[in-house]
Amino acid sequence: MPSLSSHPLPSGDSSLCILRTSAIGDVTHVVPLVRTLQAKAPATRLTWIVGKLERRLVGDLPGVEFVTFDKGKGRQGLREVREALAGRRFDALLHMQVALRSNLLSLAVKADRRIGYDKARSKDLHSLFVNERIAARSGEHVLDAMASFIEPLGLRQTEVRWDIPVSAADRTWAAEQLPGDTPTLLVSPMSSHTVRNWRVERYAALIDHAMARGMRVALVGGPSEGERALADAILAQAERAPLDLTGKDTLKRFMALLARTAMILTPDSGPMHMANAAGVKVLGLHAASNPHRSGPYSDRRWCVDKYDAASRKYLGKPASEIPWGTKIEKPGVMDLVEVGEMVERFEACASFLKLPLGH
Repeated sequence: MPSLSSHPLPSGDSSLCILRTSAIGDVTHVVPLVRTLQAKAPATRLTWIVGKLERRLVGDLPGVEFVTFDKGKGRQGLREVREALAGRRFDALLHMQVALRSNLLSLAVKADRRIGYDKARSKDLHSLFVNERIAARSGEHVLDAMASFIEPLGLRQTEVRWDIPVSAADRTWAAEQLPGDTPTLLVSPMSSHTVRNWRVERYAALIDHAMARGMRVALVGGPSEGERALADAILAQAERAPLDLTGKDTLKRFMALLARTAMILTPDSGPMHMANAAGVKVLGLHAASNPHRSGPYSDRRWCVDKYDAASRKYLGKPASEIPWGTKIEKPGVMDLVEVGEMVERFEACASFLKLPLGH
């Protein structure tokens, strides 16, 4: 049976493999753990098995070797990881992804210590692929759960730091899109879980309000057909035309845009966590998921939280009585977030930031 233990890596030269391939938000949560390891165990060589898309965001972190897992290749993707790690052995594996495919992927990593999730958070036979566990805790943010993976190594994350690299070329591109110092609101309307998306007319209403107050608003999103369709619907509904950058940015360009941004409006999504990592205030839309578990880690004051209302409506009990991490992804759940509530959070955030807006 996997055990709970806490003892450090070998002194001097040691090696550690991190297995967390996806998704964008979760990979963002791993970056502070990497920074902590680099600060507190600088002699440890770090290897990170990461997804193909996610590597585009974090793959240039200094001092880390990246091994790409392309899940789109199926068995070939697994084989490529095995080949990349052939003949190697690590002092420890941090098995940070609970999924059957990730369990199979973990077999490519030869390690004396295989640290995984506690029993309550294990599924898909995860327990069979680890021999140590993190401490069982409930009520914590996903980032804190990720951070606890270094506790069996005798370390603790006491500082949360990202500093995700962004190139000069990406910053130049962002400056061309958002020139000057006009206060800017980004609107990233799409979550990978579409039931978390707000209604088109509500996005449009908030955009109109922000632009009427003198904010520059830019609509952002990826190149998929779904994101393009959602952006077009919002643009058709809005009375005032925001900048449309949908499909034009990359993950790194998006990080560069964030550096020129005051706020972002978004549901629970990868862009939410990228924005938080960049220090941008998040106007978060929450009903389907619990913001205290998966909202913007650093500052949730500007979110509208209807998770408890959703639990009462759809599950018949308050959020305090359902398992931590329960997703309430029911059709219409995001209708619980009213435009007026989001406008109030926008105004409160603008006042906090002392933005020079008109009336």
